[in-house]
Amino acid sequence: MPQSPDSSDQRPADRVVLAHGGGGELTRRLLAERIIPKLANDLLAPLADSAVIDAPPGKLCMTTDAFVVQPLEFAGGDIGRLAVCGTVNDLVVMGAKPLALSLALVLEEGLGLDLLDRVMDSIAAAAAEAGVVIATGDTKVVERRGADGMTVTTAGIGSLPADMPPDATTIAAGDAVIVSGLLAEHGLAVMSARKGLGIRTTLASDVAPLGGLVEAMLASGGRVKFMRDPTRGGLAGLLADLSEQLARNIELDEQALPISPAARHASELLGLDPLTIANEGKVVAVVAASDAEKVLAACRAHPLGAAAAIVGRIGETSDWPLVELLTCAGGRRIVQRPYGEELPRIC
Repeated sequence: MPQSPDSSDQRPADRVVLAHGGGGELTRRLLAERIIPKLANDLLAPLADSAVIDAPPGKLCMTTDAFVVQPLEFAGGDIGRLAVCGTVNDLVVMGAKPLALSLALVLEEGLGLDLLDRVMDSIAAAAAEAGVVIATGDTKVVERRGADGMTVTTAGIGSLPADMPPDATTIAAGDAVIVSGLLAEHGLAVMSARKGLGIRTTLASDVAPLGGLVEAMLASGGRVKFMRDPTRGGLAGLLADLSEQLARNIELDEQALPISPAARHASELLGLDPLTIANEGKVVAVVAASDAEKVLAACRAHPLGAAAAIVGRIGETSDWPLVELLTCAGGRRIVQRPYGEELPRIC
């Protein structure tokens, strides 16, 4: 098991100390030996205060996010992979091609340098997988118990094609809701890795860059009208927001929801609704009814979309729009966004 930042059997030389953030020789060594070599690329190489990027004509898409997951490493990923994929995915679901990311690290005094090395390796691998570079960044060190071991903030820019892809204003009654794969696995994998819970499960986080999958969906020829990744708040929170935005009812089919037996059992054990649990490698799309099977086939042909399913339909306009689940028992229940944070520190 990875050691925590508080492990007492690590020598001081193997830990982050406050002086690593002081701007002196230790800062230089930390950057030169453990961070910059792993992220090396032409944009980062000048180590200037800002990166200079050649951007294509047209519109740019920009996003930013902060990551505070606990524990820092979990089955299927870690905070570094989560940061890169989370930011890349926020760009690609807008139809953008990611160009570059920024990376800000806040390290806690006492963090094991071996753990930092693993996270940096993971960041580099995830960026390569997503086809994006880390163009600029920053590193700070704070006192012990001041940053949960490590927090990561990323921002990303991407280029939007001339023919702007998804447009939620074109959504109409009868359009299909597609989910690209198994739900709830990220949040449950992170939760099961926490000390003291004693949960044993085969679940692993689904965290992955979605660029290739989204490209396949858009290239299918089907009219993809809306895309988003169901992170915090899960599928329930995403669809509740969409229903409110469109002033339309949305119906979900419980039998069609792609949830593994392991995720169902873990959710029941923790008293959670899998529809409200975060995902980090899934996309939810609204597709024209006549094109749903075409887009679904494109999803299933991609490794990240093998378990994709049509899970619901867009309904008529309403003064009181609702998301309703058609249950296996033949009833209906209202699907609501979670009131608060059911699983803290999961992304």
